[in-house]
Amino acid sequence: MLPLLSPPRPRAARPRASATVSATARPAVILPGLGNNTGDYARLAAALRDDHGLPAAVVARVTRPDWLRNAAGLADASYWRGTLRPRPVLDWYLKRVDDAVSEARELCAPGGKISLIGHSAGGWLARVYMAEFDASDISLLLTLGTPHLPPPKGVPGVIDQTRGLLNYVEENCAPAVYTPELRYVCIAGRYIQGAPLLGNSAAASDEILAADTPSEGGHAVIVSSSDNSTSTPSAVSWRARFVGQGYKQVCGRADVWGDGVVPEMAAHLEGALNVSFDGVYHSPVGSDDEQRPWYGSPAILKQWVHHLLS
Repeated sequence: MLPLLSPPRPRAARPRASATVSATARPAVILPGLGNNTGDYARLAAALRDDHGLPAAVVARVTRPDWLRNAAGLADASYWRGTLRPRPVLDWYLKRVDDAVSEARELCAPGGKISLIGHSAGGWLARVYMAEFDASDISLLLTLGTPHLPPPKGVPGVIDQTRGLLNYVEENCAPAVYTPELRYVCIAGRYIQGAPLLGNSAAASDEILAADTPSEGGHAVIVSSSDNSTSTPSAVSWRARFVGQGYKQVCGRADVWGDGVVPEMAAHLEGALNVSFDGVYHSPVGSDDEQRPWYGSPAILKQWVHHLLS
């Protein structure tokens, strides 16, 4: 690994005096997704503190070049076998999360609890963190566009790009729950429907939408409509086909809805409170609050921030 210069630690500012702070609001720690850096979440952290009254919102310190550290996995024989484990390859990231959690604890009321917000890969890495580190004061894990489920085996053309990491998470990390003590909230986006590389697209895949009654875990799937959707079920374009190939590598199917990177069906977990938002794009990079909002855009944030305040 090359030694990398980390940016100065951003100060977790207190909310303005005008902000109304919920008596039960918890400090939040934001876990960046693959390829993202700390600065990508500065607006989200500021909005949580200044607009929604969180006592603190700390972003784990990650630079874009930091992700090159993952190349260490290439020297691990388990990478080539497809049985890679998160540690020690991702210890660098877990240490950054632990530092951010420690900072949030310093800003937490005595005996208070902490929320984790994991974006993309940060969501399943949060599950690894909770399994490997002290998570006794974490009462909420909220994930945004996280590919929780390992890709299916035996599907032609599908290669496990995590090289076994998601299989490890599924087999070794605690299952999702939604209890008074610990809540999992998994949020997915329906920005564009994918399509097969060749031939006509299948009808819109709405398996997730059909789950409008409580699942076995007791938690209903909720779909929030908006006017920002940029694709329709009948639209078959080169873009839909390209996106569909990405979806297929994650869930084994191209003709499904997703946020442009992660399929909706992969971003939900059995046992969690699963939520989907129409028209929501995967990443803060390349997003636009009006035409292509991401999970942290103001209008979308307003629809899920209550999970952090109750």
